[in-house]
Order: sequence, then C-alpha cells, then structure tokens
Amino acid sequence: MGVAVVWGLGQLPLRGAASIGVLGAASLSLFIVGVWAAGEAEEFFGRTDPGQVVMDEVVGQMLTFLLIPHANWKWLLGGFLLFRAFDIIKPPPARQAERIPRGWGIMVDDVIAGIYGLVVLAVIGLFNR
Repeated sequence: MGVAVVWGLGQLPLRGAASIGVLGAASLSLFIVGVWAAGEAEEFFGRTDPGQVVMDEVVGQMLTFLLIPHANWKWLLGGFLLFRAFDIIKPPPARQAERIPRGWGIMVDDVIAGIYGLVVLAVIGLFNR
C-alpha cells in the first residue's frame, strides 16, 4: 500500500524538494495518525501489535522512497523488497523499538526499517549513476 501511495504522489506535477516535501509531510501525517490508531487497535484487540494494523507498513514503505519520490517500477520493487527484508530481520534498534508502549512501538520499528531501506537505496543510487 505504501508503494502505491508513493507512486500516486509521484504522479503529482512536482519536482525536487517539493516532491520530497510532499512525501515527507504525508509520511509524517500518517505516522502521527498511525501512532494513535495503533494504540487504539492494541486496546481494542487486546494484544500487542495486532495484525489488523497496517499503517506502520505504509509509513515505513513511504520513508524508504523519501529521496526518490518519482521512482520507476524497478526502484519501487527494489525498495519494497528492501523494506520488507529490514522489517522481517529487524536490525537494531528496530527490534528494541517494538517494546515502546502503545502505538509508538508498532510504528517506530517500521519507521526504522524504512530508514534502513532509504539508506540502502541512496547508496545504490550513488553507484548507479
């Protein structure tokens, strides 16, 4: 879903810093709403990190593409796979972030996975010029 949001925002007639700003603002807005919604979902479902919560995945995927908001399908696929790998492996401090209470832990671990994906895509981009 996050990749679809990135693709959709990439269709806007914006370039450079403006497109990065829009993607960043959208990510931040969804993060804020996601922290609240994930906390409420934990309470409603009576368990930590219920599977019904997907806003964390959306935000993490969006952050992966923060520096390339107009990514083509190859970058979108690669970024998605990188995000998923980091989300599954949960390298430090992502694993530790899961223990943050309420919706914060649900959201922050995927934000960290998204940042890891962002860094790897940026490095690949440097060598792919």
